[in-house]
Amino acid sequence: MEECSDFFHQPELAHLRDLRLEESLRSLAVTGRYQQTFEELEIGARLAWRNHARCVGRKHWRMLKLIDARHATTADEIAEACWEHLRVATNGGALRSVITVGPLPLPDGREYKIISPQLIRYAGYRNPDGTVTGDPAHVSITEAVTRMGWRGDGTPFDVLPLVISTPHEHVRWYDVPSELVLEVEITHPDYPWFADLGLRWHAVPAVSNMTLSVGGLNYPLAPFSGWYVNTEVGARNFSDENRYNMLPTIAEHLDLDMRSERTLWRDRALVELNRAVIHSYRRAGVIMVDHHTVARQFMSHVKHEESSGRKCPTDWSWINPPMSAALTPTFHRYYDPPDMDVRPNFVSRRRSSDPACPITGR
Repeated sequence: MEECSDFFHQPELAHLRDLRLEESLRSLAVTGRYQQTFEELEIGARLAWRNHARCVGRKHWRMLKLIDARHATTADEIAEACWEHLRVATNGGALRSVITVGPLPLPDGREYKIISPQLIRYAGYRNPDGTVTGDPAHVSITEAVTRMGWRGDGTPFDVLPLVISTPHEHVRWYDVPSELVLEVEITHPDYPWFADLGLRWHAVPAVSNMTLSVGGLNYPLAPFSGWYVNTEVGARNFSDENRYNMLPTIAEHLDLDMRSERTLWRDRALVELNRAVIHSYRRAGVIMVDHHTVARQFMSHVKHEESSGRKCPTDWSWINPPMSAALTPTFHRYYDPPDMDVRPNFVSRRRSSDPACPITGR
């Protein structure tokens, strides 16, 4: 009740009549839910983005577009809604911020949800010697869908199927249509050998395993997407030792001295890898923001929020980039402490390190 009342008192909903709040509270008291309008849901999703303490891209919260999929109650219908999400969000590389919202849980608590962490992710195949071909972060889900009958090609960049759960069906998987997966081949502006590494990454980071909590209602099926910060691809996905771990390979190609950490060979390889990522996305015509630019954008957002009399809850450890953090303005100040209970917001369905940022996929 309190969340519903607070929601309708948001300035962005001030144009709605008091009768609307009364109707909603009455329905909540009787049935435990109410029917939000398209406008209310879209504004609520935007406010959830604005409130999310772990996102560095919140400056663009007003740009979020809603695809209303609350009618989708079968796995087939949900999959089609996800494909429409990818069509609208990809936009030929001119990426758009999009959220698709599915139905509320049933009164008995059973949910409609996407089990996959993102709409597009790469498989990870465990080899007999303990190594992994592909993305080690997704070995478990790869093994799960394989048991369900999916078969990948065994390459480092096989797109995983989308896994959907509904109250009335067995868990089902769907191959993501290839025409909806825009990928960028990674090359370097100075080193032709970079292309021979065979690296690629998808354009759209569409987080799909979080719940949208807005106006006292929780939508477990709410994939959302924006665009990547270069460091998410270059300094995490490709560089983390428990992901693709490409820094040693790149350092070897650069003929760097790897005998000691004091040579900073990792740092030098990391910079060149991120140069390659930025160069490749730009050459492919796919929107990507660099970590210096997004930090300045975030500081502009914080200033605007403060001038509007609003707090800007921020998780410092999440809004600073995983490379050259001290070179960005976000590093050198304190923020309002993160408040994961503020609503509207995006809420983790389970405690994990799964991506939690609408704009970057972190």
